[in-house]
Amino acid sequence: MDSLTHIVLGACIGEAIAGKQVGKKAMILGAVAQSLPDIDFVASFWLNPANDLLAHRGFTHSFLFMALMAPALALTSDRFLAPSAMTLRKWMLFYSVEVFVHIFLDAFNAYGVAWFEPFAHVRISFNTLFVADPFLSLPLAFAFLYLVFSSMDNPRRRMAALLGIAWCVVYLTYGVVNKLSVDRSVKENFALQKMPVTRYFSTPTPLNNWLWYVVANTAEGSYVGYRSVFDSSDSIGFEFFPRSEELLKPVADHEDLQHLIRFSQGFYTAEQWGDTLVFNDLRFGQMMGWRNRRGHFVFHYYLSHPDDNEMVVQRGRFAGWDIETTRSLIHRIRGN
Repeated sequence: MDSLTHIVLGACIGEAIAGKQVGKKAMILGAVAQSLPDIDFVASFWLNPANDLLAHRGFTHSFLFMALMAPALALTSDRFLAPSAMTLRKWMLFYSVEVFVHIFLDAFNAYGVAWFEPFAHVRISFNTLFVADPFLSLPLAFAFLYLVFSSMDNPRRRMAALLGIAWCVVYLTYGVVNKLSVDRSVKENFALQKMPVTRYFSTPTPLNNWLWYVVANTAEGSYVGYRSVFDSSDSIGFEFFPRSEELLKPVADHEDLQHLIRFSQGFYTAEQWGDTLVFNDLRFGQMMGWRNRRGHFVFHYYLSHPDDNEMVVQRGRFAGWDIETTRSLIHRIRGN
């Protein structure tokens, strides 16, 4: 999830667990601990973009990292913070919960997290939340602001923190329900349209949980389509994108390409843009694909010019976004 969500949720959890014992410092410690796994951003200073993709949400989002950091932070807090009613065991609980919630919540996005590093390189991804969803984050932010501006003797503080946490749980559950509904419709369409699908995934489009983006792999390429939970028609219109594996043969032994294929989990295509060979990871959607069915994919990596790949995941996410794009997204969310 985005940094704001981790900060405000971490503060709410901090208040709920330790607010009575350590005061508003519990919010600060909670926000810091909840943000700690994202320390992996420093790897981008010395890794090339392809390696950085695998480093992000890698070891620092693993259960081993949680097991190492929770006792270290607990011992530090127990020794250096002013005396409080917090025992070492409760500090351990505090930091374990904060780090666990971060790596658990990040698994709901398309990027995926490496829970089992360094023992296994598999990425866990539930594909039920967009990385930034205001309908999740804003209620948490309101709870956070209430905690910031209310006094410590306010009896409603813990309730406000618990309501923020409860909203997060409710919204995550709502996302799972939406995904199950969309996936049921998607599978029905595969059967009705006689599509030779080998595997597929669905994930929300930007900033909402109602319009879903679907990618279905076949032996030759991928079908891409969109499904709103408010669609009145059962049919999903799919657009086919050939994988064009033959374009990758001249660079098949390049380390960057091997990392990209591993990172994409098999959902990729290759394209030739003029003199540039482009690798597309389909998991992150298209640039306004609900509006332009042949739109470029958000994640595109220039294999011919690797030095031009700074911020490769973010590069196309909101490219060309304007008021008309927002209107078209709202219109499509409302259903076909």
